[in-house]
Amino acid sequence: MIEWDKMTALHLKRRHLLLATLVLLATLAVISSACVTNAETRRFRVAFANLNEEPAARIDGLGFTGAEIRRSFELASRTLPLDMIYYDNGGDAEKALGNVRDAISRKVDLLIEYNSDAGANTAIGRELKAAGVPVLAVNYSIPGAPLYSADPRAAGRIAGQTLGKFAKENWAGQTLVAAILGDVSDPSPAVSERIQGVTEGLKQELPELSPTRLDSAGHPVRAGGVLAKFLAAQTGRKLLVATLDDATALSAKSAVETAGRISDCVIASQGADRSVHGGASEKKEIDPANRGSIVLGSVAYYLDRYGYEILPIALRILQGEQVPERTSTKHVLISAKNVFVEYPPYDMN
Repeated sequence: MIEWDKMTALHLKRRHLLLATLVLLATLAVISSACVTNAETRRFRVAFANLNEEPAARIDGLGFTGAEIRRSFELASRTLPLDMIYYDNGGDAEKALGNVRDAISRKVDLLIEYNSDAGANTAIGRELKAAGVPVLAVNYSIPGAPLYSADPRAAGRIAGQTLGKFAKENWAGQTLVAAILGDVSDPSPAVSERIQGVTEGLKQELPELSPTRLDSAGHPVRAGGVLAKFLAAQTGRKLLVATLDDATALSAKSAVETAGRISDCVIASQGADRSVHGGASEKKEIDPANRGSIVLGSVAYYLDRYGYEILPIALRILQGEQVPERTSTKHVLISAKNVFVEYPPYDMN
């Protein structure tokens, strides 16, 4: 009888030990699951300091506004674990520095900085490093920070190649002239790189052709008059025009039509902003129904989608991943053939 009681007690002890083990394992599983959930749902505070959101300001010599860029961040952040804070640098270096100091005081986890002043960017990088706040630069470098930027030279090269290929395929044996039209005197690196790229692309296809620079001084309406004067001196020649922005391209097209030279001229532009691909109920220069346009296309910069491109990089930084020193925009020529692929009708509403 005593032996039986000992066996029963041993059996009960084993059961209690097994139950305790199961409870412990279950508890650990719950804790582990909670830790994973917390890691997955952790939200980060990210600030975006935009270049300039003044309504009249056009960003980096193209047709986009700061409001369009900011809107892309607002839309893109909705599906990410990010709490966004927005600043407008207003194109002013001192204001940009003030915005950085405010972001530091608000204990942001990361700052996305879009500022064109090199001196201010050096100071910004220094202050953020001292505060232990990582930074991601946009289009203008900050010492020690990864950079997301357009590649104006590559974009210009695409436009130059487009014009050169058209001429070889359609105007073989004809006398050709080429022009780069726009704010060609703008000293900004982006504009000079655009011009350099156009020249390289043209020469790649037509080595003997050197483009003439036609300066609109930053006024698209004036560009039409400048081109009209140039056209009048080019009788009996075919003209390849690379414009530095889309508003200039539309002005150039009007000048060519007024001069009655539609059969003698084609245009390739830069930017692919809303003025050429339009909204759902707007006039669209680049459209499948308008394949006869002398505007062959416009090289996309996608400033209106920056949020979708930049925020995933920011999230990788916040999660401790290594990111490339520079990530470049993928530039493509938007034409009547692919406009609805790149900018579908639902995207234009």
